[in-house]
Amino acid sequence: MSMDVTFLGTGAAYPSPTRGASATVVRFEGDCWLFDCGEGTQTQFMKSHLKAGRITKIFITHLHGDHFFGLPGLLCTISLQSSPDTQKLPVEIYGPLGLRGFLLRTMELSHSQLSFPYAVHELVPTPDQCPGEEWKELSFLGGDRALSKDVQGKTIYLDPTEDSYTLVDTGQFVVKAFRLFHRIPSFGFVMEEKMRTGRLNAQKLKELGVQPGPLYGKLKEGITVVLEDGTTIFPSDVLEEPLPGRKVCILGDCSGIVGEGAVSLCHEADLLVHEATLDDSQADKAKERGHSTPKMAATFAQQCKVKRLVLSHFSQRYKPAGQAGEGDLDVTELKKQAEVVLDRQEVVLAEDFMTIGIPMKKPR
Repeated sequence: MSMDVTFLGTGAAYPSPTRGASATVVRFEGDCWLFDCGEGTQTQFMKSHLKAGRITKIFITHLHGDHFFGLPGLLCTISLQSSPDTQKLPVEIYGPLGLRGFLLRTMELSHSQLSFPYAVHELVPTPDQCPGEEWKELSFLGGDRALSKDVQGKTIYLDPTEDSYTLVDTGQFVVKAFRLFHRIPSFGFVMEEKMRTGRLNAQKLKELGVQPGPLYGKLKEGITVVLEDGTTIFPSDVLEEPLPGRKVCILGDCSGIVGEGAVSLCHEADLLVHEATLDDSQADKAKERGHSTPKMAATFAQQCKVKRLVLSHFSQRYKPAGQAGEGDLDVTELKKQAEVVLDRQEVVLAEDFMTIGIPMKKPR
């Protein structure tokens, strides 16, 4: 099964001619799951090889504009480009408390009517995810339940045992969220594929006298079969080793993690997407604003023993390679700084419309 990650926006604060605002798509078997939806994401979709109409789930890391201002417009554009379908399942949207009310207000004030249903599932943050003075100012603390009661969706609380939020379990993939520290509560998401059943050993099946057909399917599903001659064949007799699932982690803006959940959830991830808004020489400014540098991102990647680190969410002063003008900074310096921490392990700099494939794993 193919799986890849496409970056539609890799810039911080606002969209520019060289970098869109935050938006990342994980695609598998034609399905699209969108992580963050900064202003202009609908246009980025149109410039890419992806189809926005295939989006079935959207995950918002935090409620800063460059991560979710594009959401109402994207939903409306998808609606305009789609035919009404009474059988269509709701687009599932996950994000911090307050997102449901924002979307309802926006749709009501603009008199927007979508041709498909949607549900907003809100994650309840904890006070240690942002500075105390900022927590006191957050609007959702006063409650917005009356406003958002007409929109479908669950309220999801932290599981203190696992130190995470369980969001999705499709039978094939599980998505969990973990806490990050930022100027306002922020989250990271881990999308993990479940262990896949091993391949059938065709040669062994032939030797046992099993003909291609329904029995193959039963064995693949883990069902023991009995042949006409009374021979019993167990799935373990003909199945190769299970295939480990793939894991992708996408972090929102942060200057650090909260709790122990993040490291265990991201352990040995195939791909970790981590912000690096400013270079290491501006570490104090980055932390003051709730952001990370390449060294901070690489240190977390090292803790988690991830296989590949991708840096993103660059200040707009860092132009893509070959596009830097007078006064612009060289983005490749951020790559070098991260690679020093990871002992020269290759680090990828995300660029708009870059796609990275996540290959199937081999049996252990």
